Amino acid sequence: MLKIDSHTHILPRVMPKWSEKFGYGGFIHLEVSRPGYANMMRDDLFFREIASNCWDAEERIEEYGKAGVQVQVVSTIPVMFAYWAKARDAADLARFLNDHLAQIARDHPKHYVGLATVPMQDTDLAIEVLREAHAAGLQGVQVGSNVNGLNLGDSRFAPFYEACEELSMSLFIHPWDMMGKADMEKYWLPWLVGMPAETSRAACSMIFAGVLDKHPKLRVLFSHAGGSFLPTIGRIKHGHACRPDLVAIDNENAPDTYLGKFWVDSITHDPRLLRYILEMQGADRICMGTDYPFPLGDLEFGQFIEDMALNDSTRMQLFSGSVLSWLGMHASQFD
Repeated sequence: MLKIDSHTHILPRVMPKWSEKFGYGGFIHLEVSRPGYANMMRDDLFFREIASNCWDAEERIEEYGKAGVQVQVVSTIPVMFAYWAKARDAADLARFLNDHLAQIARDHPKHYVGLATVPMQDTDLAIEVLREAHAAGLQGVQVGSNVNGLNLGDSRFAPFYEACEELSMSLFIHPWDMMGKADMEKYWLPWLVGMPAETSRAACSMIFAGVLDKHPKLRVLFSHAGGSFLPTIGRIKHGHACRPDLVAIDNENAPDTYLGKFWVDSITHDPRLLRYILEMQGADRICMGTDYPFPLGDLEFGQFIEDMALNDSTRMQLFSGSVLSWLGMHASQFD
């Protein structure tokens, strides 16, 4: 059975020191820490240590192969978005990352599909970079759950969504810049609480603003199984109904009518929650994903799905059918 991981991250092993290149701080670069590892540094501040499987395409193929997974959809690490930077500088950074992603996909077309990053702080420039990424062979684009605090349902992003539709570029929504982060640093709460909330924020803002109605060809995948959106859909629907003056001001359609009209990945870490999401979404809108190579991801490559005793049709959808429909691709492209 073809298996495709819809949610993985990768970086170039060698990057410029962007802060030196652009003349101001805040950017991430890599420094060797020990053999096979590097430190992600924001200027002189340590951010995270990564291992060689965060940049070595061949190593990743071998590791995935041992788990029976053939294809990885690769995107940059969200900390590289640089939405806060000067737009032209963020565009240069995005182009560097996109060139790397496109080269990996060209070198290993049976094993990699690339998703671009774009400077979302400038919609026109984001569209320009998106078109370049499409021409280079990237299949979609990853964007953050908010853009400098601006919700994804904001009307200024409409031309970007139109461009995604025109180019048939899939849209991957990933949480980042988590709300309330400064107030909950202890216990890793930004990643455990903030990320699921950020994804629900993105889903709610796009649905309430009518983005999926205005852009019916837009193929959207919300990461981390949709975050807290699907588990709290009852509350969201009730709020829409009981306070339409606050919630339904741009879209009268009930939020649950959009179930099955977008995709989510399978990263629940819990078969009970995945069964619930299967009921909510349907297997044809859930894509196997891992968040590889990071420790909060599913680093057993969907083994818990195999252990759930699902029928072959459901397994096929989870492992490849759904992600192929989201990407607008065919299984024969990986033969």
